Amino acid sequence: MTLLLGTSPAIWWGFGVLVILVIIAYSISIILFRRMKRFEEAYLTLKTFMSGDDLESILHEFQQKLGDQETKLEQCAKRLDPIELKLKASVDRAAMVRYRAFENVGSDLSFALALLNQDGDGIVLNSIHSREDSRVYAKPISGGQSTYTLADEEKEVIAKAMIGPKI
Repeated sequence: MTLLLGTSPAIWWGFGVLVILVIIAYSISIILFRRMKRFEEAYLTLKTFMSGDDLESILHEFQQKLGDQETKLEQCAKRLDPIELKLKASVDRAAMVRYRAFENVGSDLSFALALLNQDGDGIVLNSIHSREDSRVYAKPISGGQSTYTLADEEKEVIAKAMIGPKI
């Protein structure tokens, strides 16, 4: 005991500061422990979800389903690409204009018919009806234009056929 009484006051101050620091560290550890317990309870509540199922197994199941959907989507894309190319090249734009080719023939028996694809390629058929005979002319169309001279009715029917959304 006499040993303690003969020590300098700086040691006592250091010892007091050390005690205070230990008390503060202990208090902080208690506060952190309580917070961790609350967090653990919240985590368990979240993990068991409302239905009582384990959230981790539900997430794993959805992750597996998502992977399956991505595989199926890739398969569909592989199948869809050639179909879109074929569809783009097929006739999907058609229009017809009826007209009277000659004044002495009743009704609009003559017609122009355009059958085109998405790019405006195809044919235009022009049927001219008269009292004596009927004639049909076919002209190739590329990009909405023809290398042959087009009648006004043929130009009109091509313009009508070109209207519409493209793929």
